Amino acid sequence: MRVVLNSLHDEAASQLRERIFSGELAPGSYLDEPALCAALGISRTPLREALKVLTAEGLLRHEPRRGCFVAEVTERDLDEIFPVIALLEGRCAFEAAGNASDAELAALEQLHDKLQRAARAKRINEYYAVNYAIHEAIIALADNRWLAQVIGDLRKILKLARQQQLRAPGRLEQSLSEHLAVFAALKARDAEGAEAAMRTHLTRQRVALRELARQQKSRLSA
Repeated sequence: MRVVLNSLHDEAASQLRERIFSGELAPGSYLDEPALCAALGISRTPLREALKVLTAEGLLRHEPRRGCFVAEVTERDLDEIFPVIALLEGRCAFEAAGNASDAELAALEQLHDKLQRAARAKRINEYYAVNYAIHEAIIALADNRWLAQVIGDLRKILKLARQQQLRAPGRLEQSLSEHLAVFAALKARDAEGAEAAMRTHLTRQRVALRELARQQKSRLSA
């Protein structure tokens, strides 16, 4: 029975996570437990276990006597998270430079070729997808499960922000240049250079997001 319950709450957590990331469950929205039980076809017990998982991940917040709400990511959250994830992914790049085989670097080069084609064609959604695959590949090449675990948790929180930093003027080209700098250092087996380039890449993402937020606020107040 415990195996069945675990399977049910894992599946429920997965479905709720996707609804949150897609925006179907918007930041700040209240989770109606009876409605979710009906929608997911499960009882209260596995649902509540799933809610505990998502609360631990930071995707939900629980308020006593009120229930669960989808977490909201603030500008302060982003200011605090980006320096941390820059350090962690920088370390991944450092370790990947020493670990990657020639075959793995060749596969990474193919991803960068796809990234360049997407950038030239201004296909931003495709660029996001390839960009994500590159980051995941470098994390895997680092072969450090502790880094991967913590980065994975932080990236879930960042997905709540529904980042659109590539919409900032000139950011697409800048991002591509940063990625190519990281890859050049990896190919050269320059661990410190790869680490510094990755940290720069993620720090500049935050700068672009901050500028977009400033522009949006300016438009709303105009």
